[in-house]
This record gives sequence, C-alpha cells and structure tokens, in this order.
Amino acid sequence: MLDQQVLDDLKSLHTAAIDARNGYQEALEDAEGKGMTPLFSELVALHESHAEALARTLGAAGEKADDEGSFMTTVHKTIMDVRSLFNGLDASVLPGLIDGEKRNVAKYDKALRDGRPPAEIASLLTAQRSALARKILEMETQKAASKQSAA
Repeated sequence: MLDQQVLDDLKSLHTAAIDARNGYQEALEDAEGKGMTPLFSELVALHESHAEALARTLGAAGEKADDEGSFMTTVHKTIMDVRSLFNGLDASVLPGLIDGEKRNVAKYDKALRDGRPPAEIASLLTAQRSALARKILEMETQKAASKQSAA
C-alpha cells in the first residue's frame, strides 16, 4: 500500500503528462506538418509514454488514473491555437515549451522529495524526470541555433 502523498503525487504527474500530451497533440494538428512538427511528435510520444507508465503504477496500487487531464488541457490547447493563428508554430514557441517542461520537472522533484516513494517508483520518476530534462536541453539547443540563424 502506497502512502497517500505518493499516490497524490503520482496522480498529479499523470494529469500533468496528459495535459501536456493533449496540448502538444493540438500543436501537432495546428502545425500542419510544418515548422516544429517533429518536436511536437516527440513530445506527444514522451508524455504519452510517461502517462501510460504512471497509469500502470497507479493501477497496481488499486487507483484509477484519469485519462481526461485537467483544465490545463484546455489552456494548453488554447495557447497552441492562438499561437498558430497569429505567429505560427515555429521556433518562437520554444521559450514557452521550455518553461512548461521545467515546471513538469519541478513536479517530479517535488514528488521525489516530498513523498519519499518506494525505490521502484522513485526509479520510474527519476527516469521520467531525466527524459524531460534531456528534452529541455535539446529544446534550449534548438532555441540557441534558431536565434543564431536569425541574427
């Protein structure tokens, strides 16, 4: 049986992964195969795999994962729609994506620190956090290259 704090953290991380996936799916549709399409596809797959692993972990603990996400799904989708409409979904979206993923990493840090999850769950969360951190570094590199080519 898992501690309630660990369960709450797992649910929060699962919801954040669903929300992010849904926002990136919207961006992928809005990008219409141009610009940041490969990045959006990678981010959809990353957050989908994280959500699935978190849902399995919750299921093993006797909890049901909510696959609908939260109000933030609506916010993420709206932001992508508006950005697409006015500016397009090009490298100019990278700072917002990086900030959002850094907030996701902070949620992992909190879950690892506050809940003191069992070793198996801590290992999963650490691996997912590391994957997000690597993706952030890739996006920061892409942002720097984009700035350099625009100069």
